Amino acid sequence: MTDSEISILRSTPESEVELAFEGALRPRTLAEFVGQSKVRAQLQLLLDAAKLQNRTPDHILLAGPPGLGKTTLAMIVAEESGRPLRVSSGPAIQHAGDLAAVLSSLVPGEVLFIDEIHRMARSAEEMLYLAMEDFRIDIMVGKGAGATTIPLDLAPFTLVGATTRSGLLPNPLRDRFGFTAHLEFYESAELEQVLARAASLIGLDLSPSAKAEIATRSRGTPRIANRLLRRVRDFSLVHNSDGVDAVRSALELYDVDALGLDRLDRAVLRIMLERFDGGPVGLNTLAVSVGEEAETIESVVEPFLVRIGLLTRSPRGRVATKRAWAHLGISRPSSGLFGDDL
Repeated sequence: MTDSEISILRSTPESEVELAFEGALRPRTLAEFVGQSKVRAQLQLLLDAAKLQNRTPDHILLAGPPGLGKTTLAMIVAEESGRPLRVSSGPAIQHAGDLAAVLSSLVPGEVLFIDEIHRMARSAEEMLYLAMEDFRIDIMVGKGAGATTIPLDLAPFTLVGATTRSGLLPNPLRDRFGFTAHLEFYESAELEQVLARAASLIGLDLSPSAKAEIATRSRGTPRIANRLLRRVRDFSLVHNSDGVDAVRSALELYDVDALGLDRLDRAVLRIMLERFDGGPVGLNTLAVSVGEEAETIESVVEPFLVRIGLLTRSPRGRVATKRAWAHLGISRPSSGLFGDDL
């Protein structure tokens, strides 16, 4: 972002600043995109080759946990290809007719981005097979014995699909993507670069130690890092303080601890330790105990706790590790189902 754009951003009303801030955080080119170095190199090669051959880039599948930049990369693909972008989502495409309306209105070379593509209706997925491979769809006209199929040619397009659960995609759909990118969680050093860029856009002066403190609590996710940065910004404005102490105070106020655990994460661990002696605990029992849906525990809480070594999964249920006992400062029973192995 240029100095003049930053100046305009700082001179606009607060509500408009927030909207502008969200848009400004998204890099516009692969060179500006922080992290995911292997994916960036692969995408750059794919886009450059398509440009040299004067053709539309291959279809792209972006897979990975939420908040790692799948939507941003889709926008970058359109920007660097010099093509228009059409945005939709899997839950919005619940009938084959919904998809047909979108595909038939695409202009040549357009980039179609479908977020959460694994949640599309099965009938729409089957229509997409032919569209991706041959750039045509078959429209059924009439009913019963008099029904006929009319083929409809489509303009060449590039489909960019994003999914947090690639295993739910049927193999015929997954195989039609020319390139599949798997996005990984970010290292703290990469998150510090993300924070440095975002802080400059909102005029917040962050010391290296303050950036490191936010990065270590961001769960390896740029979206969370930017969200925590705004809470630190708010705290600094209200209390007229800055530095690493202000960061720690702000994040403590919002229940984000040194490992990045929030209220729900700690509630799950505390229930396991205090009521079930560390486990094993079944998913449904755990969900009822903390008053949350089982799907929330499984998809939001559990992956992070497993990744940082506070939780393991066994055939009999979830089990807390020694590190979980130490982190919450609760004395561990001398014996248990798994002894001292975890």
